[in-house]
Amino acid sequence: MCKPLIVLKDLVKKFGRTTAVNKISMSIGTGEIFGFLGANGAGKTTTIRMLCGLTKPTSGNASIDGLDVWKDRFRVRSKFGYVSQRFSLYPDLTVYENLRFFAGAYRVPKGQFEERVSGILMEMNLESYAQTKAGELSGGYKQLLSVACALIHEPELLFLDEPTAGLDPIHRQGIWDLLYKVTQSGRTVFVTTHYMDEVERCSEVGFIQQGHLVAKGSPRDLKNRLGGELLEVHVEPAMSAVLELRKFPRVDGVDLRSGRLRVHAEDPHALLKKWHRRWPFPNLKWLGYSWVEPDMEDVFVAFTHGHNHRVQAETASPK
Repeated sequence: MCKPLIVLKDLVKKFGRTTAVNKISMSIGTGEIFGFLGANGAGKTTTIRMLCGLTKPTSGNASIDGLDVWKDRFRVRSKFGYVSQRFSLYPDLTVYENLRFFAGAYRVPKGQFEERVSGILMEMNLESYAQTKAGELSGGYKQLLSVACALIHEPELLFLDEPTAGLDPIHRQGIWDLLYKVTQSGRTVFVTTHYMDEVERCSEVGFIQQGHLVAKGSPRDLKNRLGGELLEVHVEPAMSAVLELRKFPRVDGVDLRSGRLRVHAEDPHALLKKWHRRWPFPNLKWLGYSWVEPDMEDVFVAFTHGHNHRVQAETASPK
């Protein structure tokens, strides 16, 4: 990995008796696209808010480029841009006015205002919308403007909290094309997403579950940790089969994929042999099976729902 830009050590955040983030330790290198994943309420946004200096850690520490995210928070803020889950710009200001406002807020030298704003408008394909009020933009262009405002001061690091939620595939692709450009210039991107195809585009991924970091690695590495191929069965009717197979002993979970059922089990080979000897579902028609390579959705299921006990044991203390 490249030189660490972000370092977390035993980071903890409690709200009363609730521990939202529980002793997270990890480092993220310069120039990475780091995907931070987990179910709703797992602690992703709380972690980002601590890294941005918006909430004080209960214990432990974190740093960005060697600066403590809380003690040095006023110095750290010039080093990153932040795009929240919800559109948080000024809807009554035009695109141009929003960019000028954030340029001033981030203390961009006044002599560079026009050059920066013109450059970012062109880079984001927002030139034709410069005089349009932000509140009148479509969802995709609102997100592009949010990213533009976060990049106006040319930070080393960009935090994005579910930046493509609710966008159509075209605008989602546009956001990711932009992120690739950002990292090519040596900047680091820290992004949360629930889209597994976007996770595949990250250089490294971290999974958080109930405040604990349960795994960290490249998408390829995490898929390899699932231990080979997964069992996929063809059974009809498929929807009824999902419910029935989930009740079967030693089946951890069943997902419907393109009309086939992907079965998560501790020993899928033994399960298949048992079904071959005697099919236990008289109301379901067995049509065949296949072994498939795991994808990031399978990894997400394994880590967030505990469908793969061996993987969780191996990654209980990720480096």
